[in-house]
Formats: sequence, C-alpha cells, structure tokens
Amino acid sequence: MSKKVIKTDRAPAAIGPYSQGVVVGNLLFTSGQLPIDPADGKLVDGSIEEKAQMVFKNLAAIAEAAGTTLDSAVKTTVFLSDINNFKAVNAVYAQYFKEPFPARSAFQVAALPLGADIEVEAIFAL
Repeated sequence: MSKKVIKTDRAPAAIGPYSQGVVVGNLLFTSGQLPIDPADGKLVDGSIEEKAQMVFKNLAAIAEAAGTTLDSAVKTTVFLSDINNFKAVNAVYAQYFKEPFPARSAFQVAALPLGADIEVEAIFAL
C-alpha cells in the first residue's frame, strides 16, 4: 500500500503527529479541521457560522492540494461541542457542499482540541 501525504500552507499545520491529508489509492482522507486561521495559527473568534466557514475553507484547501474540490467529498463527519449549533452549521455546510451531497455523520462531543466548537473531517474520491 502506497500513501501520499498532502500538505498545504493554506490550511492549518498539524498540531500533533498527524498529516493534514493522506491519499491511498483513489481516496483522500483528511484529518479533522478546526476553525484555525492558517495565516496566524489561531482559532477564529466569532459566531459558529464564522467558525464553520473557516473549517470548510481549510477542508477545501486540503482537497485542492490533492488536486480535487469539495465536490468530490463522499463522506464527512461533523463534531460539535453543542448539538444546538447543528442547524446553523447545516446552513453553512450547504454553501460548500452541493447535491449529490456526501454521506455525513454529526455528533455532539464532550470536548474538541484547543477548546474549539467544531471539527470536520472528510473522505474524497479522486
């Protein structure tokens, strides 16, 4: 099995021992993306909508670095610190993903790295 690591300066650097993305065969697996602005490496302030925008921009940057777009996403997983933000995040999600939508799971979790409110990971078909 051959793995190709995907790395871009347009998404936040890893905050641990992991890759932003890994391609295996015709699939790209991204690490969970937090609402970190890659320009300064800090969590963005603001509403959950603004944080979700940053997360999806980070995912798009990783996809682009692998030669694809969000349109080729086949599965996403959304982690929220508060499930009451689901509706607001859904509205932002619909701005970035179009029909046919990827399969998706969404969960409320006890905590996310760096105290973030949202984290999203994705799998893409290349």
